[in-house]
Amino acid sequence: MKRFICALFFFLCLNQVFSQQYSINGTIHDNVEDHAFPNVTVLLLNEPDSLLMQETITSADGSFYFEDIPSGSYLIRIQYLGYEPMDHAVALTQNTDVGILYLMESATALDEVTINIRPPMGEQKGDTMQFNAGAFQTMKDASAQNLIEKMPGIGSEDGNLQAQGEQIVQILVDGKPFFGTDVKAALQNLPAEVIQSIQIYDKLSDKAELSGFDDGEREKTINIITKPNSRKGLFGKTTVGYGNDDRYMAGASVNAFNEDQRITVTGLSNNINATDYSADPNSRSESRPQNGIINTNRIGINFSDDWGKKVEINASYLFNHRKNFGEESLVRDYILPDADGQVYSESSNNTRRNMDHRFNMRFEYNIDSNNRILFRPNISAESDRENSFFTGNTVTASGPLNQTENRLFANNTEFDINNRLFYSRKFSKKGRSLTVGLHTGNYRNEDDEDREAENIYYNETDRTEILNQNNLRSHRGFSWEANASYTEPVGKHSMMEFEYEIGNDIDDSDKRTYNIDDAGEMVAGIRRLDTALSNVFNSRYLSQEAEIGYQYARERFRMQAEAEFQHAKLKNDQEFPSPFMLERAFKSILPSVRIDYKFSDTKNLEFDYDARTNAPSVEDLQGVIDNSNPLQLETGNPNLQQSYSNRFRLRYRSYNPKTERSFFGMVMSSLTDNNVVTSTLIAEEPIEIADGIILERGSQLSRPVNLDGYWDLRSYFNWGKPLHVISSNFNVHGGISYTHSPGMINEEVNFVNTTRYSGGLSLSSNISDRIDFNLWTRSAYNTVENSLRPALSNNYFNQTTRLNYNWIMWQNLVYRLDINHQFNTGLSEGYDNSIFLVNMALGKKILKNERGEISVNVYDLFAQNNNIQRDITETYIEDSRSNVLQRYVMLSFTYNIRHFSRGTTMKDYEELYNN
Repeated sequence: MKRFICALFFFLCLNQVFSQQYSINGTIHDNVEDHAFPNVTVLLLNEPDSLLMQETITSADGSFYFEDIPSGSYLIRIQYLGYEPMDHAVALTQNTDVGILYLMESATALDEVTINIRPPMGEQKGDTMQFNAGAFQTMKDASAQNLIEKMPGIGSEDGNLQAQGEQIVQILVDGKPFFGTDVKAALQNLPAEVIQSIQIYDKLSDKAELSGFDDGEREKTINIITKPNSRKGLFGKTTVGYGNDDRYMAGASVNAFNEDQRITVTGLSNNINATDYSADPNSRSESRPQNGIINTNRIGINFSDDWGKKVEINASYLFNHRKNFGEESLVRDYILPDADGQVYSESSNNTRRNMDHRFNMRFEYNIDSNNRILFRPNISAESDRENSFFTGNTVTASGPLNQTENRLFANNTEFDINNRLFYSRKFSKKGRSLTVGLHTGNYRNEDDEDREAENIYYNETDRTEILNQNNLRSHRGFSWEANASYTEPVGKHSMMEFEYEIGNDIDDSDKRTYNIDDAGEMVAGIRRLDTALSNVFNSRYLSQEAEIGYQYARERFRMQAEAEFQHAKLKNDQEFPSPFMLERAFKSILPSVRIDYKFSDTKNLEFDYDARTNAPSVEDLQGVIDNSNPLQLETGNPNLQQSYSNRFRLRYRSYNPKTERSFFGMVMSSLTDNNVVTSTLIAEEPIEIADGIILERGSQLSRPVNLDGYWDLRSYFNWGKPLHVISSNFNVHGGISYTHSPGMINEEVNFVNTTRYSGGLSLSSNISDRIDFNLWTRSAYNTVENSLRPALSNNYFNQTTRLNYNWIMWQNLVYRLDINHQFNTGLSEGYDNSIFLVNMALGKKILKNERGEISVNVYDLFAQNNNIQRDITETYIEDSRSNVLQRYVMLSFTYNIRHFSRGTTMKDYEELYNN
């Protein structure tokens, strides 16, 4: 078997060596003035069957370039609105320059030109998968998210968009950031009809892009490439609606594009739980409902421009004002070795008002071809006001242990500033470079809480405790990190990197709890400080890293290995209530290996391994008791050490351009020593844990500790292909994940083993822009085993199925249907509810070019909406249920803004879109 695998691997490599790939380049000019013609669409077609092989647009000097093309006969097809299409035949046996090709202005009406080319679904180049938007039919008023969710390997998990099993972190438009890392805002503010293609890849960090050395900090990224005729104009959408129970929604998204200068403004005001303005007239694009009843007011702006040839700037600002009324009930089953067990139940309601500002910018200055400066500031400011109440009680098989009634009034603020600055220089010798960087962060949190509680402890002599307290928390942090890396070529295909990095995280945390007298008033303005619940704590984490790396790269093979020595010093200093200092030093070797192998342009394999350390947070280190829930006290642990993790990942991608079948498979694992986990002490009898603080029988004290033995293993695959018989795209995905996680209960170590078997499929229509549907289903069976209580069975199953259907009928009547069915089994009693959520709308397209739509929308037709979740930790299994928005009816009006520059009028645009 080993010989067969080796022979097969050798054959594949040999086949690629002898498989010749060539390039085609040329330039497009206007035939009248002989000027270079930018932004012209150039198609490369396979001559025998007219199958589209590649597609590009000309650059500012009119040039175009195709690469990695096997020998054969091809047609270069050139087309631009207002000009005659042109074909140029090429017999490709070597790298070919076709020279200057001239376009002639059209003398006939555009509607007499029909282009009948079936665009391919996509192509793969290394680790980048590119999909052709024209191969996926959507409604004309669909959003970018509607389009992207039709593509293989794309789906939603817990409301987050994922690609190839990993969460999408960033959206780019024509290679430039769009609304920072707010993926939802980015996708819902672009209409699908302006998109030419979608690229999905792992974006390297700024430092790695500058130096050429992969540091392992990758982000799953989508790059949206817009159509050439959509890069200059005004387009967007606006919606207003009003319904029963005073439900309302008003939102707008307007894009003003002028080639490189682009401005997007979005706004939203509603009380129907919509947190982002969506192009969906139902405003209900989430796969799972939002907790609570939410009122949102939101405005955002994104600006992008090139200032001359050297400066590129991109900035975005978002403001949110949100009010949320929430109700929740939960049940926690604690993993105890005794048969009695312990169950905690809680019901709560809260009203929260949140206001936040977020600003981020990317400023790039290319001093010259060899010197570059990149500056990325991020600023956020947030205030949160909370009025909440909850009741909780703990019982065993023998009877009740305790209960609490707790009310909180809180006013919390947070202000963060992060700055990243990079400078890179490329020297005359290819591969030689210098990159230096500086990262600074300032953090400030101020919390002011008033808490009232009545606690009852049941024992031989029942005891009632009344708390009336004021809690003040202040957290100030400053961090900085400086690094420098130097690369030097070694031979023709290799490169070395030498890097040094030093940084310090400085955190000061001050928590003070004041008791108020029984009358509920402060005598003469004097509060009594509770020293057992107060603490002043400082933490310093200074780390230095020296690294040497080697990289070897060929056309098909790339390998990188690095070895890093890290010296870290953790210093904890408590000032109050009693002086205490602890200082620790850590020395670690952190290796990493990355291997990429391309079997062909459509098949590649990636392997990653790295080791990392993680310092404990100041919240985990600060040894002060938090009595937010008097039945479940929490405290920190200043004796924590940093954790050490080994991570592995193997990924395989393939795409067959002839059958349009795509496959992605991934296996990943991690092992962690000194993992920070929760240790829970459940009192069997009253224990005094601090001066005046009694842990009554059945109450709990949780604190973080370090434990070895954590490891996990996860696998995922996705396979897709088009079904031409029904003009649809079919995808199937699945995976198995396993987690072995340690925890501690009453000084006994408990291992929780969780296995998840998941699978699903989707079918999305590709029929026309008047009929559109997307059907997907996802199922998961979960098993949970505990070493302390193996008899506790906690296997459970959940399935989610969703159908989204849109149909423009006779006389431009529009029917929209969204069905979401959730099925749960194996949860706690009363939490196995399944729901059948139906949203429906009936409308009519009006105004010129069908730009307007008036519709009647019904949300949650059968009033079955709810939200049930399960959470598994090292110490308990929790099932919870939250209130959600239920049935309402709304009348809404939506208007699509479409105005493009001369040469690409709306009529021209519709011709291109329809054909």
